[in-house]
Amino acid sequence: MKPESTNLVKLKGQLERVTYENEENDYVVAKVKVYGYVDLITIVGNIPSPIPGEVLSMSGNWVEHPKFGEQFKVVFCACSVPASVVGIEKYLGGGLIRGVGPVMAKRIVAKFGEKTLDVIEGSIEKLREVEGIGKQRIEMIGKAWIEQKEIRSVMVFLQSHGVSSAYASKIYKKYGNESIAVVKENPYRLAHDIFGIGFLTADKIAQKLGFDTKSPLRAEAGIMFILHKLTDEGHVYYPREELITKAKEMLEVDEPVLDIAMKSLLAEKKIVLDDLRVYLAGYYLAEAQIAKMLKEIRDSSKNTKKIHIDEALEQAQKKLSISLAERQIEAIKAAITNKLLVITGGPGTGKTTITKSILEIISKITDKILLAAPTGRAAKRMSEASGREAKTIHRLLQFDPLNGGFKHNENNQLDCDLIILDEASMIDTLLMYHLLKAIPRHATLILVGDINQLPSVGAGNVLGDIIHSKAFTVIELNEIFRQAQQSEIIMNSHRIVNGKYPEINNSESSDFFFNSEDDQEKVLEKITSLVKTRIPKKFGYDPISDIQVLTPMNRGIVGTSKMNESLQESLNPNGFEITRGGRRYRVGDKVMQIRNNYDKNVFNGDIGFISDIDAENQQIFVNIDGNDISYEYSELDELVLAYAVSIHKSQGSEYPVVVIPLVMSHYMMLQRNLIYTGITRGKKLVVIVGSKKAMFISVNNDKTMKRNTWLKERLK
Repeated sequence: MKPESTNLVKLKGQLERVTYENEENDYVVAKVKVYGYVDLITIVGNIPSPIPGEVLSMSGNWVEHPKFGEQFKVVFCACSVPASVVGIEKYLGGGLIRGVGPVMAKRIVAKFGEKTLDVIEGSIEKLREVEGIGKQRIEMIGKAWIEQKEIRSVMVFLQSHGVSSAYASKIYKKYGNESIAVVKENPYRLAHDIFGIGFLTADKIAQKLGFDTKSPLRAEAGIMFILHKLTDEGHVYYPREELITKAKEMLEVDEPVLDIAMKSLLAEKKIVLDDLRVYLAGYYLAEAQIAKMLKEIRDSSKNTKKIHIDEALEQAQKKLSISLAERQIEAIKAAITNKLLVITGGPGTGKTTITKSILEIISKITDKILLAAPTGRAAKRMSEASGREAKTIHRLLQFDPLNGGFKHNENNQLDCDLIILDEASMIDTLLMYHLLKAIPRHATLILVGDINQLPSVGAGNVLGDIIHSKAFTVIELNEIFRQAQQSEIIMNSHRIVNGKYPEINNSESSDFFFNSEDDQEKVLEKITSLVKTRIPKKFGYDPISDIQVLTPMNRGIVGTSKMNESLQESLNPNGFEITRGGRRYRVGDKVMQIRNNYDKNVFNGDIGFISDIDAENQQIFVNIDGNDISYEYSELDELVLAYAVSIHKSQGSEYPVVVIPLVMSHYMMLQRNLIYTGITRGKKLVVIVGSKKAMFISVNNDKTMKRNTWLKERLK
């Protein structure tokens, strides 16, 4: 930051506390003890990672805020280490060094006074003289002190190039002391290597460093960024001509520059061009191999004993005390006679009964049976319904942190004769590729899912492509069983999937309610009230663990972000908190993991609760499925509040109660399969709050966003 004019006021003082900090843009509201002023003054402005106790030399102007009164708006700020004993104690105890909290800082400063920082810098062994500090803690403090200095230098470097200092610790963690050299040499590496830094941020740094906008490095990075972004939108490939058009618009370069970049990426085998379809290399391999492996499984022979089907069906019905319908019997027979089978149908159509019957019959001839699902919640539900252990696909394959892949693969296949996959609509291209590699060809593979749900969060439309290829046996279940007909959730979900408006009676005995409201602010208020008070009071559900708000979009007044802010303040206003990246994290908060983290063994969509915040060691602990997972403060961009989550992220999960806002501002997302997916997540109660017109549009819009995949054609 540089002073904007020569008429700026200059102030110097000690930072007392940070009231608000947005790490994404370094915007800070803080209290400073300024020399010559009796009261603390409020400062606002962009200051990278301020630490209480630091001395700030500021230039800026006094401004009058309509709500908060007089503030000093900082235009330029230089930070220096404190000189006073009080300042040093605050500086050390304010989270500067992991392992030194306020109590330890007080002891150290009591011993060394104003020379404390010199001792840590040059004679760290002297800390042994302080009670409670041993060899191990000295090593920890020394390492953290050096690391902190390096991170601060990276922060200053980034800030001088117009980039948020919030990324500094991540960059340092990745590249260590080489951080600045790596960024100077090829800033575009950041977009690929650092979660949270995209091409646009990397490009901003590159421009500041003087990189030519027509450089091949920039064009290559831009094309890779667009392809990765398109996979986030669900595309496995993209037509070459459309990709070039997108790249020209974003990079503002001519086509010859992009042609050179494409040739270079092809030569480096980072991309594949397949008949004018451009793939990231990994996705091309995955799609081609999925087609090959599915056919191999289908066409291979079983190595299990033959089954007398009619006799086995009779015994299974007797054992399970059930009477199977004609279509269910057809599905079970298909599972016994086929190597690869798809069973698809909506809620209440008997998928679980079929699965239990298949397990009962097959378990008589082999005990090598595996059950899996894409998410922890879906696997848990599968276990409860079947009485057998079911695992997530990631845990079934076992990630190998040493080699960076899965332990079970083509060289170390799973030991199974039958594998049943539930919620198969959620399985994306890359995960299906890794799974199929690990399935022995003699095994029977059964995919169970609901074709009418949204496709996977990751790229591809695997279940849909398998079904539409007509290359495999598919059993589609349409009949709703009598017991399920008692549920308006189930009946209305089937009405919606068939393009009919749901029946709404809002009676006392109903499990499906529609609360009509067009005003978005009122929708937000009503949902907050429903979750906090009305539903728990009337039905006895816990507002945090039992009720899940599902939204069509992330943005807007009733999107996930605003909804989470409102619900957090309403449901968990008082927990111990820290602020990172503009988000507040409190002990007791419901949070969701938003990327696969194999080191922690947690995956995109996993939901947990913040059990503890350790300010001294700068860690948050999140309980996910009974395990306490630790996150460093620098990793918190992997966690978001989860009082409200997007319908996309809710796939494969079931909740006792689901509350859905549905408003016209969600117009882009008002699709039949989206609202159907949201409603079918609710087990006991579904409440929709919003516009009848928005519901009408959703029900009538069966045009799903087309995903570019070529799996169906490869399977034919």
